[in-house]
Amino acid sequence: MKLSSILARGALALALALAVAATLPAFAQDAVDMGQTIPDAKAVAEGLFPEDACEQLKAAGFKCMGFKPAVRYSLPANSFKLGSAELPDTLKKQLEVFAEVLKTKKGTGKVVRVEGHADASGAAALNLDLSKRRAEAVRDFLVELGADATMIAPVGVGSNVPKNPKDPFAPENRRVEIGRATPPS
Repeated sequence: MKLSSILARGALALALALAVAATLPAFAQDAVDMGQTIPDAKAVAEGLFPEDACEQLKAAGFKCMGFKPAVRYSLPANSFKLGSAELPDTLKKQLEVFAEVLKTKKGTGKVVRVEGHADASGAAALNLDLSKRRAEAVRDFLVELGADATMIAPVGVGSNVPKNPKDPFAPENRRVEIGRATPPS
């Protein structure tokens, strides 16, 4: 089979996938909960940087009709101890994969946002500070593993965006989410 026919089939498959993604309900665009699983580097790269597939099509001489939105990852449910910004071992293993992906994007100008979250068990100001420390701990760990610090924007959101809004004190609200930073308007 010729390379051009393989690429054409790939372009058609991509176009179909994009059409299906466009019909998904809005909640499907929410953060992907990684739980305790270790993600696949290829899937993380495709999720954080979906425009790379478009760039590959263009480089092969095809037209790109758009790409799916970047994915936001929630790492992992109840990853932090109450009142702590110390990275648990499971989270470190997940972050090793993200660092691997980010190392390949050095110098591209692309930025990921690391959001720290807290549950509602403390005062609002303390939760905001704790969530910032969690985001910064993740950034520091990723940089220690070789990621470019300028690519990582740590942000604390306190307990304002609970993963489990029915129980603001639930452990799954103590988490970090990683996704693409939205460019300034």
